Amino acid sequence: MRIATWNVNSVRSRADRMIDFLKRHDIDVLAVQETKVRDDKFPYLVFEEAGYQVAHVGYSQWNGVAIISRVGLEDVADHFPGQPGFHKDPAKPQDAEARAVGATCGGVRVWSLYVPNGREIGDPHYDYKLAFFYALARHTEQELQQHEKLVLMGDFNVAPRDEDVWDISLFEGKTHITEPERAAMAMLEDAGLREVTRDLTHEHYTYWDYKSMRFQKGEGMRIDFQLASQKLAGQAKDAFVDTEERSGKGASDHAPVVVEYTDTGKDYDNVR
Repeated sequence: MRIATWNVNSVRSRADRMIDFLKRHDIDVLAVQETKVRDDKFPYLVFEEAGYQVAHVGYSQWNGVAIISRVGLEDVADHFPGQPGFHKDPAKPQDAEARAVGATCGGVRVWSLYVPNGREIGDPHYDYKLAFFYALARHTEQELQQHEKLVLMGDFNVAPRDEDVWDISLFEGKTHITEPERAAMAMLEDAGLREVTRDLTHEHYTYWDYKSMRFQKGEGMRIDFQLASQKLAGQAKDAFVDTEERSGKGASDHAPVVVEYTDTGKDYDNVR
């Protein structure tokens, strides 16, 4: 089974590119982030005509996550238990945002996640980001009790190591590289997941800001990951970051991250 994650930065702007990507790399399951569209405006038909099912969570023109699968789509969840919400005014309801969607695809439990950015150290959004990770780690422990084959993937908005940014000195006093963020993300591995893409891919980065020609200069960040259960991680055969997709005209600022898993334990050819 070939599984990918991609922050597309607007699904309506890039639906055709997404279809081309799915066909070009023979993708079975695609986790999508930043669809930036409400459920009723999502271009379902484009993907259904290509042989895929779609589970999407979108409440407004911000955030938005989806799972696009041609190997089945069962037990869909539009959030995870304990998922925190956010409003910059702490006195107002902290409503859930469209940042998580889960489904079982061909025998693998899949979550597409768009972790809060954090904005600035000390901002309420930074605390929200940490709370999101804490709740996600607790949920991961529960999921692993139910699913041998589990993968959490998406835009985690954390660079876990100094080499995951092009110049660590430029990030001093900024989010994405602080110890609390890194420790919070590490809780997912402590819960029993393994980050499967780092050792299998040769590309250092998955995201390059549109500004200052970051992509052309090779000034990127590694913030998009696939974290799999031990059993599924052991079946990761190959992985790559599709930097060619990032280089194209009208591209997202993130590149897709693809992992091929072997022997997933289900004859999903019959599902297609």
